[in-house]
Amino acid sequence: MSLLQHAGKLIRVLLVDDSPLVLMVLNRMLGQSPEIHIVGQARNGQEALELIPSLKPDVICTDYQMPIMDGLEFTKAVMAKYPCPILVISSIVGADNKDNIFALLEAGAVDVFPKPSGGLGPDDEAAQQIISKIKILSGVVVFKRFSRSLSTPVPSTTAVIPTSAKAASARVIAIGASTGGPAALFEVLTQLPANFPFPVLCVQHISHGFLQGLVDWLDAHCQVKVKIARSGETPLPGFVYFPEEETHLTVDKKGRLVSSHQMAVGGHRPSATVLFNSVAEYSGDSAIAVLLTGMGNDGAEGITNIAKAGGVTFAQNEASCVVYGMPKQAIESGFVRFILPPREIGQSLARLATSDVMAEKN
Repeated sequence: MSLLQHAGKLIRVLLVDDSPLVLMVLNRMLGQSPEIHIVGQARNGQEALELIPSLKPDVICTDYQMPIMDGLEFTKAVMAKYPCPILVISSIVGADNKDNIFALLEAGAVDVFPKPSGGLGPDDEAAQQIISKIKILSGVVVFKRFSRSLSTPVPSTTAVIPTSAKAASARVIAIGASTGGPAALFEVLTQLPANFPFPVLCVQHISHGFLQGLVDWLDAHCQVKVKIARSGETPLPGFVYFPEEETHLTVDKKGRLVSSHQMAVGGHRPSATVLFNSVAEYSGDSAIAVLLTGMGNDGAEGITNIAKAGGVTFAQNEASCVVYGMPKQAIESGFVRFILPPREIGQSLARLATSDVMAEKN
């Protein structure tokens, strides 16, 4: 089945921005797709809330900075009253307060994209990127979100992973994520203690310009330290590393981090599969791989190679995914050992690490 719910169904989009110029540019951009129908426009969150019941949008595109009701309050209200996939299109990219974007993701927004700029003429590349994101989001099912913070426990019937599980001697933990990944990463990484004994390497597919904001947001909320990797450095326990924008992140035979501008793999740079393959080669049966929410199949091949090398593999369960693509591909390969919500994945990693430290002391 296509990303559309059925053949010929138009994707109904509501635009929310206080700038008439931006609304004009977005109209022109989205007008390039015959599958998208802009059903309405609003100048702030309050206006948009009043329109949602009658317009019934499939996707909402909203700015952050708006009068009367800003994007954050609007997102919270939407997720509590009229749950709908939200794409944040904001000029906050590169600004000192860009971490507000991740407060929006925490509130329930699904993805982010820089606000178009540079005149009335639509940027074809940016237009296609926004159109692609809207098509992806149109197939996402979201649920009501109340005042629960991301770090609040979520009830689960999944069996607890025993601490005797293989991977107690893991030297590197590798994580891959795409659409919906920032919130999932938050759930995983906030479960790790400050003295976590292993380095964690993460690949997150994210729009250009948002990486530093993601890193700063996670670092502010996690006990472990979160940073952007520097090529040639040796990863340290208790640190989480992300590749620089538009680079692959790998581990060489001496355990040093390597950033490269080699060709994209499966359309992605960075690629989770590229990271996983290098970790499999370096760590072998002492590696742990985690694949979180996202569209496509990035990471499936790499997590298979880690499993074949004897490492331990985790994937996010379908119910907690924004887009059940990457985990689904990995799970269907038959090489995923544990399928859990992100919070429980983080708790399992912390438990395995603790059992390893105790084993070394004994």
